[in-house]
Amino acid sequence: MIIMKKNKLDIIYQDKHILVINKPCGLLTVSTDKEKEHTLFHQVYTYEKQKNKNNKIFIVHRLDKDTSGLIIFAKSEKVKYELQNNWDSLVKERKYIALVCGNVKKDKDTIKSYIKENKNFISYSSNKKDDGKLAITYYEKIKGNAKYSLLNIKIYTGRKNQIRVHMNDIGHPIVGDKKYNSPLNPIKRMGLHATELEVIHPITKETLTFKSPIPKSFNSVFIDNN
Repeated sequence: MIIMKKNKLDIIYQDKHILVINKPCGLLTVSTDKEKEHTLFHQVYTYEKQKNKNNKIFIVHRLDKDTSGLIIFAKSEKVKYELQNNWDSLVKERKYIALVCGNVKKDKDTIKSYIKENKNFISYSSNKKDDGKLAITYYEKIKGNAKYSLLNIKIYTGRKNQIRVHMNDIGHPIVGDKKYNSPLNPIKRMGLHATELEVIHPITKETLTFKSPIPKSFNSVFIDNN
């Protein structure tokens, strides 16, 4: 079953158990010490409370502030823990679109490394087994020019900043990603979007596929720079 929907609230799908949102770029998923209310969680919480003051909402997973795309929220603690505790078996595919710097030479490749954090909480790769957590990223090139490449990306693990680290590792950092050495930002945002999520519903056990279209700005660099 494939579900595609876009509306002003960025709600892709909802039922009495889960809510799937298309998160905009530049919005935190959850609060930090510096920002409490301008978050996706706060917006979804407010939305649910407006429908019924007894409604609840729970975070299941996150996207980086500057990454846009699909996020699942749970409407009960039972569903939250069902998803989190069985994430690897319930989530069948997670796909992203990445706009990266430079013309990627290989049309497709699989990147493997062990990701860990330094003392400043910045993730980086190690090639030593057991020195960090195994991270596996597969990409296919959609198109490219002298300055940029557009990639389809599938992740087999969900490490912090995994795609950003791996793209930097191969010398093609994600556009706009200053944290991982991007020198270019023509689209005024980070070029990473969670575009597809295939999940087995934690309650009904139905397989659902959610999709979010590629941001238009990702293709603009190929029109302007031919």
